[in-house]
Amino acid sequence: MVRAAVLPAVGAPLEIAEIDLPDPGPGQVRIRLAAAGVCHSDLSLTNGTMRVPVPAVLGHEGAGTVVAVGEGVTHVSPGAPVILNWAPSCGTCHACTLGEVWLCANALNGAADVYAHRTSDGSDLHPGLNVAAFAEETVVSASCVLPLPEGIPLTDAALLGCAVLTGYGAIHHAARVREGETVAVFGVGGVGLSTLQSARIAGATTIVAVDVSPEKEELARGAGATDYVVASENTAREIRALTGKQGVDVAVECVGRAVTIRTAWESTRRGGRTTVVGIGGKDQQVTFNALELFHWGRTLSGCVYGNSDPAKDLPVLAEHVRAGRLDLGALVTERIALEGIPAAFENMVAGKGGRALVIF
Repeated sequence: MVRAAVLPAVGAPLEIAEIDLPDPGPGQVRIRLAAAGVCHSDLSLTNGTMRVPVPAVLGHEGAGTVVAVGEGVTHVSPGAPVILNWAPSCGTCHACTLGEVWLCANALNGAADVYAHRTSDGSDLHPGLNVAAFAEETVVSASCVLPLPEGIPLTDAALLGCAVLTGYGAIHHAARVREGETVAVFGVGGVGLSTLQSARIAGATTIVAVDVSPEKEELARGAGATDYVVASENTAREIRALTGKQGVDVAVECVGRAVTIRTAWESTRRGGRTTVVGIGGKDQQVTFNALELFHWGRTLSGCVYGNSDPAKDLPVLAEHVRAGRLDLGALVTERIALEGIPAAFENMVAGKGGRALVIF
């Protein structure tokens, strides 16, 4: 038996419960979690913005140690430190054959599986976004397991599984920020802080952080922001004033709200690029008129998982960590137990802090 945070139904509060995990079958790995990040996507699963089968054990940003492996698993062995990859690519769908593994059509198929049972009544449990990291241990497909590069602290490594890959990829893969460009980042949570650090790594000059909370300025500047703007109806105007009245070359939206997406787009220069990382609901409608689209010549694009290939990007991120260019610990503003996840969700909704990290 292991303890886990179970979502019994959409809209219901999380329950800390004991669950029974099977031994790993062929092509599976059992992992003892060291840490799991509390991501906004987990909150989106609880309120129905994103949907997966329930009851489920949530958590998709995690790192831990291999306990056992099933038949046919050769790339990791018991005792190995690993990172969980919640969106493994199948390698055969249309997107994968194009090299766009972040758009894999089959990446979340595992979320429909029954992977464990509740100890109290034997009821089926699904693995949230494939990996069920809000638990002391989990059993996952071997495709969801990546060896942890050397020199990375195991607990902080959990952040590489989502926040850092997303933020780094938004800058380097989706927006393709070039040295000397100017960047605005909307939303200073775990992904936003990763995006700010990544913009600094890319060599951006002016880096503007935008958030509704004045208290996040110190966090943002520590991550690389050169300027800080408290969100208001004048945000786009303030950003243009910081960039010679031109607007930034690149805006990255990490919130997922229509008004923020629209403001991010308005904050870029003529011909600028806006990358949307935040996951919004279907009710968040963004509108543009045809003339402004022509006149401004801006690009607006979505970004899934940072448009990253985790197997290729993790070694690059690890080198940035070892060289001191990427500070994983600086993303964490709270270290909690499983019981602290609901409060972490509340802080997220209230716009407080960066990343909360569950420590096992």
